[in-house]
Amino acid sequence: MTLISMIHQLLSYSVSHTFVLSLEKAASPQPKFVLEAFVFATVLIGFIGIILKRNLMMKTLAMDVMSTGVIAFYVLISARPGLFTPILTPGRDVDYADPVPQAVILTAIVIGFSIQALLLVGVMKLSRDNPTLDTREIEQSHTP
Repeated sequence: MTLISMIHQLLSYSVSHTFVLSLEKAASPQPKFVLEAFVFATVLIGFIGIILKRNLMMKTLAMDVMSTGVIAFYVLISARPGLFTPILTPGRDVDYADPVPQAVILTAIVIGFSIQALLLVGVMKLSRDNPTLDTREIEQSHTP
C-alpha cells in the first residue's frame, strides 16, 4: 500500500466518520495523557536536536520540530469538549469556543515559518563561505 493511498483512506475515513477524539466519552483520561506524552516527547526531541546536533540544517529542522510540539501542546491544553463554533444563532444557548487561541496559534505558525525561512537563508549564506555546515568547524575557522 502506497503512502498516497493510505492518506486517501485516512482522509476519506475522517470525512465520512467525523474522526474526532472525544475526551468526554473516554472511560479514563488515558487518551489525553498519551497525547500529552507524545507532544512532550516531540518538544524534547526538538530540544535535544538543537543542543546535540552540529549541522546547522539539522539544528534548523530540530527547531521546527520543537516549535511544532509547542503549538500542538497549546492546542491540546486549549481543546475542550462540548464547545461550539462561535456563530450566533437565535434560540441557541450553548457554550461557544473562544476564537482568540486559534488566532494566536495561526500567528505562531506564521512567525515560526518566517523564522525558519530566515534561518535557512542564513545557513545558505554560510554554506557559500564555508565548505561545511558543522558549527564547530565554522567557529574554529572564524576565531581570531
